[in-house]
Amino acid sequence: MAFVLKQSDSYTWPVTFDIPVDGGRHERQTFDGEFKRLAQSRITEIGEQIKAEEITDSTLAGEVLIGWAGVTDDAGKDIPFSQSALQQLLDVPMLAAAITLAYFESLQGAKRKN
Repeated sequence: MAFVLKQSDSYTWPVTFDIPVDGGRHERQTFDGEFKRLAQSRITEIGEQIKAEEITDSTLAGEVLIGWAGVTDDAGKDIPFSQSALQQLLDVPMLAAAITLAYFESLQGAKRKN
């Protein structure tokens, strides 16, 4: 398959995380995150910011997550992506870290396949 130099501005990738539930257990949750496709120069800069502890998971997740599917309210109704909804999502404990991990997994997966 030929490589297409001009890629779309975003792509979807699953975000999986565990949340605590009653009984001392965790429940696995998943949604499809839409991630902004960043230039290599920005990815390198982010890596340097992580090493220098100049960027948080929440800040990075807020930069790269630009949409989603499969995020619902307690009645099962889809919650459309918005900056307000994103801020609520990032306030869920450890979810920003899971989004960041999913983003970097998406990049490494592509690296392994090449």
